[in-house]
Amino acid sequence: MRLLLSLLLLLFCSSSTLVGQSRQPQKKTRTAQSTRKTEVDKPRKTSASSSRKGKQNKGKPAAGSAPSTAGIRKLQTEQAHLKKQIEASKSELSTTRKNVQSQLANLQLLNGQISDQQRVVAGIQQEVDTLTHSIGRKEQELTALEEELRVCQRNYARGILYMHKNRLVHNKLMFVFAAPTFRQMYKRLRYIRAYTRYQRALGTLLQEKEQAVRNKRNELASARSSKHVLLEQGKVQQTQLQTRQKEQQGVVNQLNQRQRELQTTIAHQQQQYNALNAKIDQLIQAEILAAERRRKAEEERRRKEEQRRQEAERARAAEQAARKAEQERTRQESARGSKKSAREHSTATPEPKREAARPTPPAAPRFNAPDNTDRRLSANFAANQGRLPVPITGSYTISCHFGAYNVDGLNGVRLDNKGINLTAPAGAQARCIFDGEVTAIFPMGGMSNIIVRHGSYISVYCNLSGVSVRRGQQVSTRQILGTVARDASGHCTLHFQLRHETTKLNPERWLGR
Repeated sequence: MRLLLSLLLLLFCSSSTLVGQSRQPQKKTRTAQSTRKTEVDKPRKTSASSSRKGKQNKGKPAAGSAPSTAGIRKLQTEQAHLKKQIEASKSELSTTRKNVQSQLANLQLLNGQISDQQRVVAGIQQEVDTLTHSIGRKEQELTALEEELRVCQRNYARGILYMHKNRLVHNKLMFVFAAPTFRQMYKRLRYIRAYTRYQRALGTLLQEKEQAVRNKRNELASARSSKHVLLEQGKVQQTQLQTRQKEQQGVVNQLNQRQRELQTTIAHQQQQYNALNAKIDQLIQAEILAAERRRKAEEERRRKEEQRRQEAERARAAEQAARKAEQERTRQESARGSKKSAREHSTATPEPKREAARPTPPAAPRFNAPDNTDRRLSANFAANQGRLPVPITGSYTISCHFGAYNVDGLNGVRLDNKGINLTAPAGAQARCIFDGEVTAIFPMGGMSNIIVRHGSYISVYCNLSGVSVRRGQQVSTRQILGTVARDASGHCTLHFQLRHETTKLNPERWLGR
């Protein structure tokens, strides 16, 4: 009897719980159906846009778009830095419209800025293309997720409808007590409990999936909007630069009309540039020869020291051999007596002479590096390829690149650059790219030039109005070497070269930007 009363009480409590739960899912079902109806009534354009933007991850956390957000922030930082460079160049261009040389420098500067801007716009376009591909992939995932949601919603609604249609919510007690046996009654009770848990879990799953879809749609919408804005900004900047390039093209036409003066100016510049390179080559060659002389002198000193050591070792070995022979001879004489002393003396005496006369084979000389610091510096310098600091302070533009090239817009104007030209606003300073030693400071054309040696690598800084270091001084990375002078065009331009002994290197491959 007690067992029966306990079972009745348990069934009554379970019945009350199931009634409350069945009403709540019904309300959720109606709400979900109303939401779907409202979404269907919206314009197709909004639905398509939401479908495209919403498809990211299938139930993943909202942090899935962090890489895209980081890429956007990086592009925005580059865009802001480039804007500052463009504004600075505008003020410089407005003050340097005087002669052929200044106009030529202006054209090179503007071409460099346009090249930088095109790279930024290309990077933005690449990010947008990547995002578009990601959106297409996520749209497929979203379609599959929405189909799963619809299946779950249909199953959920079908279960609720079945319970109401068969009055299962109100007649659970009858369903349980109608069992023919006590075991069947217990199984029906467990079934009702399991079905209730299933309905509750299904409702929770539906809510989580719907929330994940909404979050992902919002993230994609925000990322796509930011990318679109960034792309529009890049296009605006590109249009502005192209406009200024058209303005500069008018000056180029004037330069072409003044071809003779232009060729004279270029020839004069090339002559000065050749003289500068010849001086640099001369100093570098002298430094290499001096280093070679120091190396040979060090090797000669070490060779002589090794030779003296070997001679001393041979002398000690001969002395020890003679001493041992003398001891052996004395022992044998005392043992054999006075009769055999003459014969033993005649046989024992030549042996130490042969030992003394026999030269000890010289050991292979072991020479250390003449300068371990140079070797270590060279290894460290080479290991930092692509990460060296830019040799000028502040914002800058590479107005002239490495190697031979034709000036854009000018027919028949070909320049050959042994390094790169970095143009910056007034007040820019030259700084050392790596630890090293100042090996030469020399004037050329009224300007100062500095050569810094980093082991077997050499960096050259030209067109300085003032110098902050002295010859033989040890300098460190990013240490200020001097102030960059304003050239004839009014720009603050640093000519920078990088070499491995006498081999000329492209600095752009070594500098980090």
